[in-house]
Amino acid sequence: MHSHILSIITNIIGWLYFAAWTISFYPQVILNIKRKSVVGLNFDFVIYNWIGFFAYSVFNVGLYWVEPIKNLYKALYPIGVIPVQLNDVIFSLHALFIVTVLLVQCCIYERGGQTVPAFCWGLATCMITYMVIIAIVAASGVHTFNWLHFIYYLSYLKLFITLIKYIPQAIMNYKRKSTDGWSIWNILLDFTGGTLSIIQMIMISYNNDDWPGFFTDPTKFGLGLFSILFDILFIVQHYILYRHRPIPYTIVEDDQKV
Repeated sequence: MHSHILSIITNIIGWLYFAAWTISFYPQVILNIKRKSVVGLNFDFVIYNWIGFFAYSVFNVGLYWVEPIKNLYKALYPIGVIPVQLNDVIFSLHALFIVTVLLVQCCIYERGGQTVPAFCWGLATCMITYMVIIAIVAASGVHTFNWLHFIYYLSYLKLFITLIKYIPQAIMNYKRKSTDGWSIWNILLDFTGGTLSIIQMIMISYNNDDWPGFFTDPTKFGLGLFSILFDILFIVQHYILYRHRPIPYTIVEDDQKV
């Protein structure tokens, strides 16, 4: 380690991006509660997000708390630093809980006729089947495929979901020519968290002369990078493309409709 002060700074940055990413889930939940509606929130995004954070939670818990998996990592990277920290574990578990809340909101609030398309159900089924299969293979020890491989394959799934999960929401915004119902505070905080996450990874790698470790957590790096790119897209949609085209929404009673 080059500097203990730099180590302290990286820990502070870790908790800052943890706070930004953690808080970023709440504006959408609160917006849905205020409107008693999930109109404007894409269901595909929520479903993909839930599967992704489930996979990410297993990855973080396994690499941070499960000793056999930690030992496998240390055997593979004897001078490396395990790239998962406590704030990563807490963040992923909390995110899984909040996305579960969003799923419940999608079931109980006004949805404006939106349903989950067959493609989303099919892709979600494939993802869950994938997780089950690699768990069975890891448990059987076939072809030296162990539990470290298992959690890394889950992290790749999370990275894939990060690549695709925002696309349905972006398309919905484009079709509606509005971001109404999609919280911009969620995006601004997510952008902040993604930026800080990448900065922290760079500082940890520099401080420990462990640049290979920068790439041994592709999920964390990918989460930060791709979240930033999509956040920029949503910021452009909200503040430039559709800022003068809100869809009016009022809370109505009983048999009245929006």
